[in-house]
Amino acid sequence: MNDPEAERKEILRHYRRLLRYAKPFLKDNDAKIIKKAFNTSLEAHGGMRRKSGEPYILHPLAVAQIAVEEIGLGTTSIVAALLHDVVEDTEMEISDVEREFGPSVAKIIEGLTKISGVFDYGTSQQAENFRKMLLTLSDDVRVILIKLADRLHNMRTLDSMPRHKQLKIASETMYLYAPLAHRLGLYTFKMELEDLYLKYTDTDTYKDISNKIRQTRSARNKFIKDFLHPIEEELRKYGFKFMIKGRPKSIYSILKKIKKQNITFDEIYDLFAIRIILDVPLENEKAACWQVYSIITDFYQPNPDRLRDWVNTPKANGYESLHTTVMSRSGQWVEVQIRTKRMDEIAERGYAAHWKYKTEGVASGESGLEMWINKVRDMLEANNSDALEFMDEFRKNLFVEEVFVFTPKGELIILPDKATALDFAFEIHTDIGLQCLGAKVNQKLVPLSYKLKNGDQVEILTSQKQKPNEEWLQYAVTSKARSRIKEALREERKSKAELGRVMLENRLEQLEIAATQNNINKLQAYFNVPSVQDLYYRVATGFIDIKSIKEVIFTATAEKGASMLEPKSFDKEVQKIRGINSDMLVIGENTANMENYTAAKCCNPIPGDDVFGFQTEDGGIEIHRTNCNRGIELMSNYGNRIIKAKWTDQKELAFLAGIRIKGTDRVGLVNDLTKVISTSLKVNMRSITIDSNDGIFEGNIMVFVNDTGHLDMLMQRMGKVNGVLTVERFD
Repeated sequence: MNDPEAERKEILRHYRRLLRYAKPFLKDNDAKIIKKAFNTSLEAHGGMRRKSGEPYILHPLAVAQIAVEEIGLGTTSIVAALLHDVVEDTEMEISDVEREFGPSVAKIIEGLTKISGVFDYGTSQQAENFRKMLLTLSDDVRVILIKLADRLHNMRTLDSMPRHKQLKIASETMYLYAPLAHRLGLYTFKMELEDLYLKYTDTDTYKDISNKIRQTRSARNKFIKDFLHPIEEELRKYGFKFMIKGRPKSIYSILKKIKKQNITFDEIYDLFAIRIILDVPLENEKAACWQVYSIITDFYQPNPDRLRDWVNTPKANGYESLHTTVMSRSGQWVEVQIRTKRMDEIAERGYAAHWKYKTEGVASGESGLEMWINKVRDMLEANNSDALEFMDEFRKNLFVEEVFVFTPKGELIILPDKATALDFAFEIHTDIGLQCLGAKVNQKLVPLSYKLKNGDQVEILTSQKQKPNEEWLQYAVTSKARSRIKEALREERKSKAELGRVMLENRLEQLEIAATQNNINKLQAYFNVPSVQDLYYRVATGFIDIKSIKEVIFTATAEKGASMLEPKSFDKEVQKIRGINSDMLVIGENTANMENYTAAKCCNPIPGDDVFGFQTEDGGIEIHRTNCNRGIELMSNYGNRIIKAKWTDQKELAFLAGIRIKGTDRVGLVNDLTKVISTSLKVNMRSITIDSNDGIFEGNIMVFVNDTGHLDMLMQRMGKVNGVLTVERFD
């Protein structure tokens, strides 16, 4: 039984802590208003409890605490955070909030209520809600900041949720909230959200990496101390006021690096970054950062490819810092970040800190972040594609680095990394983009698909006769370019379809066949096209030869020939070959009797893996590993089609898995490997490719195994073969 007195003390402890953090910036009446909001929330949420069993009020208190302590927001945000769930969960209305706490709090809460449970329904409704959320972003960024605080607290307390909810909430966080935190410059939020996502979707890997970080901590601390000793002495000699922080890389970014560069944990050289934070006046910032850079490189040799200067050209989300990677005495690379107190606060607290400096009159002009928010506004206003497509485009623009290029007149244009000459053309003006023929980069002629590099000077060549084509979408990166191209293609398709309709009706007239809906349906079925529009379009573009439309199509009752798009029968064949049968999976709580399911190609799950099922359009079920890259997207966008799934303990069926091996080459190695595969474990091998170069080999082997245990045993045996250095599974 809960002890009411102990709970009351606990609530008060949290409330007093909140006031302690808020105290430095409270003005005249602020403490009273916060107290009133706290009491209102306490009363409104009365007997409500969270899934963990604790009083509900602790959640709004925690969100307000994060808003103050970790983002640096002020009184209005504290009040909004304390009240963020009252309109949705209790009897209170927005009008009551406005009457009691004023219009700006009411507006923020209305924004938060609009985006509550954003991702709970189907696809387009969820995407529509997402669009609303962005509209509130362009109204008042505090809505999104409080929403992020709310999400961070939910992720920190995800333990009390059932497994399927954990997967759904974690995936949605990874899909949208982590990229948003990144874009708003809240790096610490982004890192924690990514790590928590990993904790719930790939628990073993998470534990493994965090244990390794813990085990290497004391050695790391000693190393940092020795590394910094000469630098600190020198900085004091020059009279710098400074502070040094060492922070380990996030678990998620370590894993990403291991996967991307195909290396082991021990091979990651920059497991931590050392941050030197200077206390200098605004006008001396740049000079001071470069002076410190010069001091560091007097002691340690820098890697010239790893110098990043975000002091002179800040990132679009406002981030400023000078990064260098230097070689330590013990032969390890170390990343050193040099920045001032102001820059550090912006790096830690992102948009909120930027706002603070702007209102204090320290920062002037429009920051990259405000330019980005204005771009979001333009995107929302110009957008006429469907909501899902819009969401996809928007996400693509969240997680990007930038490239800095110049117009012929020397004006700086900032585009996302990997942007092409075509993106540049649309950035200058839509009409220039639509008529873009090619470009000159640094006076040399390049194609539209040319990827821009920092410092390129770009001139666009246009022609009145030029029109966008489908291929453009393959190399346009920015939302602006992509949405304008899609719009132009839709218009083009419409007019082509109209032409096709006329051509088709003329042909039917020649054959003396009426252009009835029924006859058009017959043509559609015969040529296997998804819609009438597509039929017309294909006729106009010659994809369907007008002469191939003959009377026999309308008179024949015989079955039509094999269609061009029959994926279901193909899937069934694959199932037969790979031997997936119906009672291999327990779906929901009982064995599902569905023969219509497939192992997803993107992650090739095998028994023993943590998996979930996804209902496809045709009613079948696709099985994915819970840490599958596509899984994030599916769980976020189609939560209602996710099905719990786990393996039964039968083992007589085989699944395809890939093994990558590396080592030193020698005569007879392949023979030894294939012997291990074929004799010792009765495993069937589907393919083996081995490349050898300068005495080092790398090979990919595809084998059929029963489950993860079976695969692990096989990999252990292969690892013992003379010359083999690493053996790992790949998707």
